[in-house]
Amino acid sequence: MQQSFGWAIRPFVDKQQSLLTLPTNFSMYESTTQVRVRYAETDQMNVVYYGNYAQYFEVGRVESIRQLGYTYKDMEQQGVIMPVVEMQVKYLRPATYDDLITIKTQIRELPHDHQITFYQEVFNEAGKLLTSGKVVLYFLDAATRRKTTMPAAMHEKIEHYFSK
Repeated sequence: MQQSFGWAIRPFVDKQQSLLTLPTNFSMYESTTQVRVRYAETDQMNVVYYGNYAQYFEVGRVESIRQLGYTYKDMEQQGVIMPVVEMQVKYLRPATYDDLITIKTQIRELPHDHQITFYQEVFNEAGKLLTSGKVVLYFLDAATRRKTTMPAAMHEKIEHYFSK
């Protein structure tokens, strides 16, 4: 394995194989959004601080829902909130100040219960994979904090991506 900026880079990364690559007949929803790395998001080495990837993943999730024609604000107005209950991240390469990064977000399964999983990858301007991860959230009733299902309006916007 090669070493770069303190992170181990596995051979599959060097070949640019995506961790999110799936069979071509796989039904899912996918979106991308871009963010420019701000100076405040970097450390003394000019590298994005690892904790900021949670925010990048959040931007990807929020914008993926917005691209459906629905928003987190819509969901909250309907009395549903979505707390993060699990997050897994693999750091492969660093992003640095002023990089334009692309956040790819996928929903691979149409939620039928209280849980939704977002798979996410962050790429630099050269298309190199920097970070990958998955984030699990629950749909909760805002008033009772009890588990609920995806709001019907959001379900209507996303369901056709999963029909075969």
